Amino acid sequence: MEIYLNGSFMNHEEARISPADRGFLFGDGIYEVTRVVHGELFREREHLKRLDEGLNGLRVHLDPDVRNKIPEIGRELLERNRLTSGEASIYLQVTRGAAWPRTHTFPDTEVKPTLYMSAAPFKPHNELHQAGVDTISVPDIRWTRCNLKTVNLLPNTLAKQQARDAGANSAVMIRDGVVTESPNANIFGVKEGTLYTFPESNYILSGITRGVVLEIADKLAIPRKMVPIRQDELFDIDELFFSGTTTDIQPINRVDGKPIGSGKPGPVVKAIQNEYKNMLYQ
Repeated sequence: MEIYLNGSFMNHEEARISPADRGFLFGDGIYEVTRVVHGELFREREHLKRLDEGLNGLRVHLDPDVRNKIPEIGRELLERNRLTSGEASIYLQVTRGAAWPRTHTFPDTEVKPTLYMSAAPFKPHNELHQAGVDTISVPDIRWTRCNLKTVNLLPNTLAKQQARDAGANSAVMIRDGVVTESPNANIFGVKEGTLYTFPESNYILSGITRGVVLEIADKLAIPRKMVPIRQDELFDIDELFFSGTTTDIQPINRVDGKPIGSGKPGPVVKAIQNEYKNMLYQ
């Protein structure tokens, strides 16, 4: 596999990053994952916009010339790795760069950010999309700047592993008595035909696929409310589902062993799935 690192394409086994890199030492960086279908990057503009928001939020100053080359680099990686047909994903990560000595404050002299990109084959979880998944609930103990897509993913990783250890697909995260999101996806609920989701704020990452779902809801005339689902009403709703770049639209059948609605994918999530597939594979 060929990757891109700091201005050069190379075999991934040859790549080297300084141990003084602040992404390695502090998780001081942001990332994006973009879906690719037959060489076309899905919602590329939205991903790049969120990238810029993340860089601004962390006050990482990526050279404009480098930033503007990112789309070109992504396409070159697809070519070099023979991923211009079928499905793939592009991973992008920017850290503040390597600085010494190690200090919790930003480097006194600004350093060059580290830019890493890779491309890999991708296989959708079609069986799970059709059958739905089981989940567990976990406390959302992440920091309160979840709107920034940083590489600080340890709480997410621990929650996802807790779900795996429990024999579940993923976790439904709960903060202050309401559902926020999952370790790697946004969450929507359906009650009496109306779509509910946590409002855009610093407590969730406003996913690109989440935005697509809201567009689809408007197109299909599905009423929607930016209102969080309360923990105490979780089992009174009719449907629950995840949305994400690599998750797609994934129905949730059970939480903590208890069924959501009928315990099977419902009509609203199926309608959204169909429309999403039409958009993704058009």
